[in-house]
Amino acid sequence: MSLTAATRAETTKLFSTSIWWILALVLFAYVAVTAAALAFIYAAAATGSLPGDAPPLPEEGLAATLYSTATTIGYVFPLLVGTLMVTAEFRHKTLTPTFLATPRRGRVLVAKLAVAALIGVVLGVIGVLAAVGTSAALLAGFGLDTTLTEPDTWAMLGRMLLASVLWTLIGVGIGALVRNQVGAIVGVLVFTQFIEPIGRTAAAFVEGLSDATRFLPGAASDALVGASVYSVGMPQTGAGSELDWWVGGLVLLGYAVVFVVLGHLVSWRRDVS
Repeated sequence: MSLTAATRAETTKLFSTSIWWILALVLFAYVAVTAAALAFIYAAAATGSLPGDAPPLPEEGLAATLYSTATTIGYVFPLLVGTLMVTAEFRHKTLTPTFLATPRRGRVLVAKLAVAALIGVVLGVIGVLAAVGTSAALLAGFGLDTTLTEPDTWAMLGRMLLASVLWTLIGVGIGALVRNQVGAIVGVLVFTQFIEPIGRTAAAFVEGLSDATRFLPGAASDALVGASVYSVGMPQTGAGSELDWWVGGLVLLGYAVVFVVLGHLVSWRRDVS
């Protein structure tokens, strides 16, 4: 089977199941609700509308920070979709007929990566629409600038789509490396929702720790995008703690390459059943 035919088969596999659109709906709802809540609080703080003696929040960079919630908190969804694209096939043994039809397993993996890039763009667009739609509406309601007419904002949105694609590719690599579906999903959730957030929060208060945590995948993703809700209200532990956007992109790409290569060498070539 040619690469084109293998890619077409992998596309059919993904879009004929319900998991991708279920996670897409959850992604939209999760990002929209979170972005709306943060936009209300931040916009109220920026306009001095919060009760009590709450400190004012500068308006500069506020829109970008709110828009970045699509990747800062939403990246776990393309990561999970990429992981499930592979682990579901190991779990249900559907890779057996696939490898019988396409004995060159590397070609199957490349086809999966191509489809993962496609769904990564789809999920990225969904996340961007959820974050920008709710945030911009609330910012405009408070009389604040949405920055949607600025080229830098649209460049950032483009980098958010790239981040979504890279996260999906990382998910495919993790799925190829960790065959057990439950183990892979639990590992992804524990790292993305607990280990890295705790490490990055600690780095804001412990001098020198950010030199290591800035190379974590979530931090690299935020650097690629150029904004993050993690930066709001956090003390700075020293200049140069954040990567340049292109360096963040290369680090995130590096994670994808490492996981895919390890998955191919360690697990992908083993017997399925």
